[in-house]
Amino acid sequence: MSSSTDDLMAIHQLLARYAVTITQGDIDGLLSVFTPDGTYSAFGDTYPLAEFPALVAAAPQGLFLTGTALIELDGTGDGDSARGTQPLCFVDHATHELRIGYYQDTYRRTPDGWRLRTRAMTFIRRSGAHDSGRPHAFDRGSA
Repeated sequence: MSSSTDDLMAIHQLLARYAVTITQGDIDGLLSVFTPDGTYSAFGDTYPLAEFPALVAAAPQGLFLTGTALIELDGTGDGDSARGTQPLCFVDHATHELRIGYYQDTYRRTPDGWRLRTRAMTFIRRSGAHDSGRPHAFDRGSA
C-alpha cells in the first residue's frame, strides 16, 4: 500500500509528463498519461482519447507551463481515485501570446500507475470570465 505522499508525488509526475509531452509534440507520450477510457473537455464538448491526437494537431503549438496542482485523494477509502485542479499558462510559439486558465481533473490508479481519467479546460478571459471556450472551435469532421 502506498502512502498519500507517494500518491501525490506520482500524480504530480504524471501531470509534469502531460505538460512536457504536449509541449514537445510527443503524442504517444501524451496519450500514455490517460486511462484508455480517458476524455478531454474543452470548446463546449468532450473528446474521447481516440480524438485527442487530431485535437492537439489542430491547436496552436507552444509551451504548456503548468503550476502545482491542488489534489484531493479519494476519501471514500478505495484509494484508487483522486481529483484536482491545475493552473495553466500556454505561450504560443509563433506569437508568444498567452492563454491562461486551469484544468479540472480526475485521476485513477491503474496497474501502470496513476493516470488522468478526465481533463477539462477552463479558460480565464480578459473580462474575468471563466469558460470552456467557443463551442465547435475544433472541427471533428462529418459524422
